[in-house]
Amino acid sequence: FRTAKSREQATKMDMGGPSVLGQGAMNFKGADAKMSVVIGAMAVSDLVKSTLGPKGMDKILQSQTGEVTVTNDGATILRRLTLDNPAAKILVDISKTQDEEVGDGTTTVCILAGSLLAEADPLLSQRIHPQTIIQGWRLAVGAARKQLEAMAWDFNSEPEAFRKVLFKIAKTTLSSKIVHNEHDQFANICVDAILRLKGSGSLENIQIIKKCGGSMKDSFLAEGFILDKKIGVGQPKRLENAKILVANTPMDTDKVKIYGAKVKVDSMTKVAEIEAAELGKMIAKCEKIAAHGCNVFINRQLIYNKPEQYFADKGIMAIEHADFEGVERLSKVLGGDIVSTFDHPELVKMGGCKLIEEIMIGEDRMIQFSGCEGGEACTIVLRGASMHLLDEAERSVHDALCVLSTVVKDPRAIYGGGCSEVAMAEAVDELAKITPGKKSLAIEAFARALRALPKTIAENGGYDATELVTQLRAAHAGGNKSAGLDMRNGKIADMEGMGITESFRVKCCSLVSASEAAEMIIRVDEVVTCAPRQRQE
Repeated sequence: FRTAKSREQATKMDMGGPSVLGQGAMNFKGADAKMSVVIGAMAVSDLVKSTLGPKGMDKILQSQTGEVTVTNDGATILRRLTLDNPAAKILVDISKTQDEEVGDGTTTVCILAGSLLAEADPLLSQRIHPQTIIQGWRLAVGAARKQLEAMAWDFNSEPEAFRKVLFKIAKTTLSSKIVHNEHDQFANICVDAILRLKGSGSLENIQIIKKCGGSMKDSFLAEGFILDKKIGVGQPKRLENAKILVANTPMDTDKVKIYGAKVKVDSMTKVAEIEAAELGKMIAKCEKIAAHGCNVFINRQLIYNKPEQYFADKGIMAIEHADFEGVERLSKVLGGDIVSTFDHPELVKMGGCKLIEEIMIGEDRMIQFSGCEGGEACTIVLRGASMHLLDEAERSVHDALCVLSTVVKDPRAIYGGGCSEVAMAEAVDELAKITPGKKSLAIEAFARALRALPKTIAENGGYDATELVTQLRAAHAGGNKSAGLDMRNGKIADMEGMGITESFRVKCCSLVSASEAAEMIIRVDEVVTCAPRQRQE
């Protein structure tokens, strides 16, 4: 007969053995763990699913502080959410990575990963090992990527043709954004801005200024560079052939301002002598600056009244408090150095531009630099009815700029509108037919997940998704490899004729990132949650 102690030990072993976790910690194993992570990731995918495509909807996000964001950008939505499920956080991370890497496809990557997990769920229920599913998926990714590369076409030819393809890609990217009604205008703005970078890809040289008022049609790409500051009092408001000294230096550093210091004097004459000494040092610094031969002085910090008066008397235009980002950008645009000391003028490289003038945008005065020596910078001015609208327009333009920057580095394009997904699914289906074993089931599941993307686009447009996707499959099977979804008329159309073009690299990144994230999630067999931190009373 077993003793009471042995019975207690046996009971513990039946329950999974003695617990090694701290009090309050939880762990889920086996089917419970798989259900937790798969359902959590699928929930995030479903959350952003309605934002996909040219007829996708927007989300309103309200933070704990009451700040409201209106957007349909997948990365922005997921970044603002407070999530508890660990698998959901994995999808948020891949969305962030996609946004940082190529700038677009953030919603696509989440939906594809969620579709892969939804297709994997029944396979896991059939007791197919996760590693077998992963092996099948890797074969499918290889076939899909090979098909994508076969579909892609290089357009790095003469400048005019290159610009036309860039315009089509920008237009396709912006068609699902808030600026879609004016996508021709914004596509031209983005393409012109990217071409001015001359292949450098330095997006920090493109400044975006948002000003409330007017309509989106009033947005424009400014010649040269615009600084959101004002010219000092009594100084010239227009200057040609400017020699510009960009600095980051305190102009009040010579004042007595040691905390806790006391200066005792026995007469007002001594106070006047101290002030005169301070003024002398300040003027000496201004003379050193003027000795550089500049006629424009731009400082990141404040300039104060006396130096400003000195510069005005010398005919030097002084611009103060240009923030650090503005000074960095100005340095690149004007082709000059950022200076902190002024003892060696011969070592300083000054910037230059053909014209500096004060302009009005809306009701605000700004400074415009035209004919900059760097020549690779520009400013996009966005106009709109409210800041919520302008914030979303800025995100839209930034996504388009990132995609175009990627395309300039890798000038390959594919057709959009679900064309590439159906073609990849067709190639993956062919692979499944010749693959023996259970891996073929995983490969077929991968093809179904790829077809979920055009199905979602059609559903968001309010059309019969099943009918359209089956028609699209039939069109591709019949040899029309450029067929895709025409969301304006709800039918199948030729994407080449419609100009629906996407970046090859964006689509390739979405494919690889989504499959890798789904692989990581289905490999999980246990979830361990630490105990919450106890509040000390």
